[in-house]
Amino acid sequence: MEAANKSLPIYERIKFLSIYSSNLEEFYEIRVANHRGVIMKKHYAEESVSEAEDNLTAITEEVSSQQKNYYRIFTEEILPELSRHNIIFYQQSCPLPFHEDFVRTVFNEEIFPFLSPMMIQPGLVRTFIRDRRIYLIARMKRRGEIRIIPDQVSQWYYAMMLIPETRFKRFVELPEHEGKKYIMFIEDVIRANLPGIFPGYQVDSCYSMRISRDADIYIADESGDLVEKIRKKVNKRKIGALSRCVYDRAMPDDFLQFICEAFNIQSDDLVASGRYLNLKDLASLPNPFGDELIQKIPAPLHIPQLDGTGSIFNAVRKHDVLLAFPYQSFDYLVRFLMEAATDPKVGEIKITQYRVAENSTVINALMNAAKNGKRVTVFVELKARFDEENNMSTAKKMEECGVRILYSLPGLKVHAKVAVVTGREGDADAMEHSFACLSTGNFNETTATIYSDMALLTSDESIVSDVCQLFDLLEGKITTPVFNNILVSQFNMVPQLTTMIRRECEHVKAGRTGHIVLKMNGLHDQNMIDELYKASECGVKIDLLVRGICCLIPNQPYSANIRVIRIVDMFLEHARLWYFWNDGEEEAFLASADWMRRNLNRRIESACPIRDKDIRQKIIDILKIQLQDNVKACLIDEKLNNNYIRNEKSPVRAQMAIYNYFKDGPDRRILQSEG
Repeated sequence: MEAANKSLPIYERIKFLSIYSSNLEEFYEIRVANHRGVIMKKHYAEESVSEAEDNLTAITEEVSSQQKNYYRIFTEEILPELSRHNIIFYQQSCPLPFHEDFVRTVFNEEIFPFLSPMMIQPGLVRTFIRDRRIYLIARMKRRGEIRIIPDQVSQWYYAMMLIPETRFKRFVELPEHEGKKYIMFIEDVIRANLPGIFPGYQVDSCYSMRISRDADIYIADESGDLVEKIRKKVNKRKIGALSRCVYDRAMPDDFLQFICEAFNIQSDDLVASGRYLNLKDLASLPNPFGDELIQKIPAPLHIPQLDGTGSIFNAVRKHDVLLAFPYQSFDYLVRFLMEAATDPKVGEIKITQYRVAENSTVINALMNAAKNGKRVTVFVELKARFDEENNMSTAKKMEECGVRILYSLPGLKVHAKVAVVTGREGDADAMEHSFACLSTGNFNETTATIYSDMALLTSDESIVSDVCQLFDLLEGKITTPVFNNILVSQFNMVPQLTTMIRRECEHVKAGRTGHIVLKMNGLHDQNMIDELYKASECGVKIDLLVRGICCLIPNQPYSANIRVIRIVDMFLEHARLWYFWNDGEEEAFLASADWMRRNLNRRIESACPIRDKDIRQKIIDILKIQLQDNVKACLIDEKLNNNYIRNEKSPVRAQMAIYNYFKDGPDRRILQSEG
């Protein structure tokens, strides 16, 4: 939908094509692979074999439909729009005459030496196909050879070539001609030179294909050396079971049949696509005209209250501090950790790390703290999918600097984003140097530039105490913690959420108002969905801001009071915020948890109550702004379709309005309009 949105700059639309392709790849590597694992009885899952088979059939049908729309947008909308901006994206193997020599030279001097064409010989040679890599498969006849064989198919020879993407950029920029910029896929450069690759053959046709493999990590027994077990599983990821084979839908049936037989690909593994695969690479499409064709992202804001003080600690001692990324600079969180690393009265720092940025300033601050004699403990979640290797290598670097590393808990993922700084033991004013940070997103300065998240810095002793207890749990010091303030999954989170939902029902039954606003990335847990349905039936007004998966169905008799809104814009909506009206005694929470089965039941998650009235009002205001969005927001209907919200009200683009909120202060017109 965003790629088809003509109001966006062309390279922003292209970015969304890339995101879709990347997300679809992970969907097959994890979600679809999970269904296949059920069918093959490789691991336990909550669904039956027949249910998994039905799901795979439905997925294939839906993805096939989406792929047609995807390539329609690409070819009928994106390419003409690029052309209007004097960017010509070749969509054929034959370059125009004024580029022929250049394309031939690039191929012969740069690409050809790294090609390794192989004849496909079923039954004689078994070729391993790498995942996530594009292959070109050519069909040809030997020149001068005459075969008197009834089966005409057997007259064909087939050869495959791995596109050398790791050595070259996916896109080749050609010389400018008459003011126009030209770009060509590397595979089209190869296609244009096929006769030189197979000089003894007459090439009939050439198509692309690629496969996805099961990339999830199943560890039945997580006891013992979990690090080594994960390392071995990561190394085997590249040879996982096939989860899909994507091919150019223009490929003839007999050609496709040969490929399937040669590589033992089943029909239900096939996903028809377009001429060009792996289009997540569109994120690196050359932009010869720069800023005029991209989405202009506003620079992160500075916070005068924090800039005006020489110490983050001093500011937090006075009152809690809310940091909103990427609207505000992530540097304040780094400054918080750097101050902890150098303050002589700080004795210990503890933090969780789920997805670690490369060359991270956060990690550098922690290593410096250890070098300065602080006790530093970092809980590293090794089971953060696709970040296992980076997390392991970063953990090793920290250990070498004296940081104490704790690894994954058996059977659980630690998804809570928390940190605690405590004063030196024995100091009378130790609590004056104790602070906690609770965040909706990872302590990752890279994602903090594109993910919309919030972090709370607090010196509230009751919150700090609960966070310390959470770390005691992670360290194995205690097994039955009692959390009096923060909510932690596996312990008090689900019971407390249930209580607060039902409390809104009681208010309505007593003739008062009930209102719940929930912002999250995914809503999947059926028990919590049922609680929301019951609240709706009681008359509680429920507003949901769900960016990703949503299994709650609105516009039904049992959900008549529930509105579901989705916002997709320049920043990835990632913050989890919960609000309960509570008969005017409003409550707001900042959380790490989505309401998914795995988050609420198989992970350690945290949610923090917002005690500071000013910060609570900011969160309420931000939720109101998002509920008013009529530019980028979609309303989810009873068929779970996305329908852009369009009305007669003044335009509100929530992300820009939130940026201006932090920059200039509240816009009362927006906030009063929502009520």
